[in-house]
Amino acid sequence: MAPPAALLALSFCLSVSDGSILVPLRLFSGNFNFSSAVGLVALRQVALTADGSGLSLASDPTGTVNFLDMVNNLKGDSGRGYYIELSIGTPGQKMNILVDTGSSNFAVAAAPHPFITHFFNTALSSSYQYTGQGVAVRYTQGNWNGELGMDLVSIPEGPNGTFPINIAAILSSEGFFLPDINWQGILGLAYPLLARPDPSVTPFFDSLVQQLGIPDIFSLQMCGAGLSASSTVDAAGGSLIMGGTESTLYTGPVWYTPIVEEWYYQVEVLKLEVGNQNLELDCKEYNTDKAIVDSGTTLLRLPVNVFNALVTAITRSSLIQEFSSGFWDGTKLACWMKGETPWRFFPKLSLYLRATNSSQSFRLTILPQLYIQQITDVDGTLDCFRFGVSSSVNGLVIGATVMEGFYVVFDRAQRRLGFALSNCAVSAGLPLSEIAGPFSAADVASNCSGGVRNEPVLWVISYALIAVCALVLIVLLLLLVVPCRRRNSFGEITDESSLVRHRIK
Repeated sequence: MAPPAALLALSFCLSVSDGSILVPLRLFSGNFNFSSAVGLVALRQVALTADGSGLSLASDPTGTVNFLDMVNNLKGDSGRGYYIELSIGTPGQKMNILVDTGSSNFAVAAAPHPFITHFFNTALSSSYQYTGQGVAVRYTQGNWNGELGMDLVSIPEGPNGTFPINIAAILSSEGFFLPDINWQGILGLAYPLLARPDPSVTPFFDSLVQQLGIPDIFSLQMCGAGLSASSTVDAAGGSLIMGGTESTLYTGPVWYTPIVEEWYYQVEVLKLEVGNQNLELDCKEYNTDKAIVDSGTTLLRLPVNVFNALVTAITRSSLIQEFSSGFWDGTKLACWMKGETPWRFFPKLSLYLRATNSSQSFRLTILPQLYIQQITDVDGTLDCFRFGVSSSVNGLVIGATVMEGFYVVFDRAQRRLGFALSNCAVSAGLPLSEIAGPFSAADVASNCSGGVRNEPVLWVISYALIAVCALVLIVLLLLLVVPCRRRNSFGEITDESSLVRHRIK
């Protein structure tokens, strides 16, 4: 059994031709108590039709989709993951599936495992079709192997109907399923470029958009903020709204930032502040080599230089002196006497994202309750907390630490992500997050984004290299020297360039 404070970190190493893409999944295994009330307005039916700009319209009282039916369709928390119930096969077999915006495969356990209660038995489904192709996913710690297939899937608290969906049936695994989780598979909601074994495997949400004709938009509310680790209650943990947004889940306006590249949900971070103090770093450091929004990552992960600057700034502004370095690097917990919460000692953290109007930005702010996270108690006398931020050698990841403060709109139709104040990010009647803007973006470089790593660009680079190589080859042949070798035409997204590395803590 993993210790209560252990932090699971899995990195999907996914083969593409001769290169590889590594997809992060980061979970903390623990038990939390959750309670919140979501105010509901009168029931309304929504026919999901497009208005030309990608927005959903409530135009038909007999429509087949009701957004309010999707409210509270997620369970779990940031530590163990947020999951949704799906019914797979004929007759339907109900499975809990982890919601992950940092990968693109729909994969489900198809064989027994000691850490899961049940699995999808393909032999009992009359509609399951094996495609004849295998799939293997490796992790920094662990792996799984399986087969690609297709079967009918329905979503009890989602759009009505049953849909043929690509499925990766997990037949063997190591280090993927852990003790104390209550899900049996993973629902990747990112773009086809990350799908394994290649982008021809249509991801789950793309299939829904194609088959239902709904707008290419989904939105996510994760309600794990302020959970107590002392309870085993697994209450509703949030909402996944497919096809649009549900106004009862957020307050105020939705602020949008462009999606820089369509593989992960890559965005552009302009600056970070601790309290009201700018870290004063070159904005490119925030985006090296990418900045993504990923529901499958527990913490806010920052490039090493940014992380070090953040810790220095927090230490300087914190009311706590001589604070253990082990707390910052995730190797130690900080404990206080029960009821003596430490949040008043720490400053707010703010991230600025470029707005869709590129000359402007907006600010996401999280209070200490979101990044100084209570995870366990000791002997009923101490409450222990972890630091909800960690360092990363391969990119900035806006994970659950930040996402739990906001209602996040994945507006793929207009290639933008939206953020609004989540109405469940509240503790003792006070909001745990803030959003403000617009601010001028003139004080940062015109382009802060990191390296672009999509295949079309790699094709252009590869052809240029081939052309150069051909010229050199001609010269070398004339000189009777061994000809040059060209590189792979897809280039290579290597372990060092794309992996958001994680450690078990």
